[in-house]
Amino acid sequence: MKAVMLLFDSLNRRFLPNYGARWVHAPHFERLGRHTVTFDNCYAGSMPCMPARRELHTGRSNFLHRSWGPLEPFDDSVPEILGEQGVYTHLVTDHPHYWEDGGATYHGRFRTFEFFRGQEGDAWKGHVADPRIPEDLHRTRNELWRQDWINRQYMPTAADHPQTRTVDAGLEFLRTNGAEDGWFLQIETFDPHEPFFSYAEHKAHYPHEYSGPHFDWPDYKEVDEPPAVIAHARKEYAALLTMCDASLGRVLDAFDAQDLWPDTMLVVCTDHGFLLGEHGWWAKNTPPWYDENIHTPLFVWDPRTRRRDERRGALVQTVDLAVTLLDAFGVDPTPDMEGRSLLPAVDEDAAVRESALFGGFGAHVSVTDGRYVYMRASATEENSPLFEHTLMPTHMTSRFAPDELRSAELVPPLSFTKGAPLLRMPATFTTGRSWRFGTLLFDLSQDPEQESPLADAGLERRMIRLLVDAMRRADAPPSQYERLGLPADGRPVEDRHLHTVPSETRESP
Repeated sequence: MKAVMLLFDSLNRRFLPNYGARWVHAPHFERLGRHTVTFDNCYAGSMPCMPARRELHTGRSNFLHRSWGPLEPFDDSVPEILGEQGVYTHLVTDHPHYWEDGGATYHGRFRTFEFFRGQEGDAWKGHVADPRIPEDLHRTRNELWRQDWINRQYMPTAADHPQTRTVDAGLEFLRTNGAEDGWFLQIETFDPHEPFFSYAEHKAHYPHEYSGPHFDWPDYKEVDEPPAVIAHARKEYAALLTMCDASLGRVLDAFDAQDLWPDTMLVVCTDHGFLLGEHGWWAKNTPPWYDENIHTPLFVWDPRTRRRDERRGALVQTVDLAVTLLDAFGVDPTPDMEGRSLLPAVDEDAAVRESALFGGFGAHVSVTDGRYVYMRASATEENSPLFEHTLMPTHMTSRFAPDELRSAELVPPLSFTKGAPLLRMPATFTTGRSWRFGTLLFDLSQDPEQESPLADAGLERRMIRLLVDAMRRADAPPSQYERLGLPADGRPVEDRHLHTVPSETRESP
């Protein structure tokens, strides 16, 4: 068996023609759909980028225990497990977060890896003088923004772009090793993550009039720009997606030219989507994880089933991809993995899971059964108690400060830490302000745009039970139940636990 995972970052399924976006030029995604099984009900889990990648390695959710961070010493890693079983693993990527403090233990789990510089203000080319920057609507004028304009100077053509060079390296691996057996290749590009930097040949598919300041990098904030600016940003994102589509086409060409389809699994996926004005927001993290961000595209070719040009309605999510890769190579999942192999769903759309748990550290904790989505907010504005549980005290781009560590205490192991105790300390960083939005309940079958939250006591009780069950499976610490005002230890759901229904209209248990 051989396997290729092509991972795009921030790929919004609603911009793909496979999911109804006929205005976006993505012919190779359409071609991909003819070669694979397309999943209609796939959800991400732990958010955002590196928490999602921790799920891809470990097959279990992590956002209830800590914020953005590296793999922990007790974490299982699928690339590492495959390597121990004799599978050659290789990573090619331009994702800059792997080389920051909060992502530094991931790429080393592969036997070999290649990194291509320059994405989103990556600390790459050294210029003492400030770059010439046009008038720009991006408001966060930090070093990342400055460095990005320096980096762009070294990418005059699409061939120079780190996305292209990443795919070049993936294709080189296929040419070198395609005839061999027993390998896993992860081709991972940061695009279409912001900034939406692409080229004239990609922008040509989206002609439109725009005379405002440069704008291809929305800030993480509420939308206060006029409709013309929003429309322009959406077309800039679409242009970058078209560039990603061309990269996908090159991978599909290699599968055709090297006749890889008979014995090579192909998974095309993402970590999450991106808000482009929907719900009055840009990007992610602060608002709830709405459908545009958490309901993700997924395409799977499994040569064992040979199912292609078919769709699947089974509820699946990111943690299942780790176990699916192990299954492809005949390796059993570890006892700590929550994910389940997608093989039954690929073969005959068999059910994989009853519910999918998702959220970000300290933000809404959410669950879906594939139709209803329940987003549980913190019970108070203080968003407490909330604790980091870690043995790797680094944030996204920094180490934990001594002030944070002074309050740390050593606490007993959790079920998945393999007997290792943990440092626990009060959180200083969260991914959202859930109390601002409140607890939300949606019926996607009747309200796919999530515009009309439901007030239904009976339904909320059922979704609370699903949520609590999922949190128990993830071994959420007791503080999370307290923070969210949820019943723990098998206690029944009472009126006081209901948030979406006014107290005077709540039903009795």
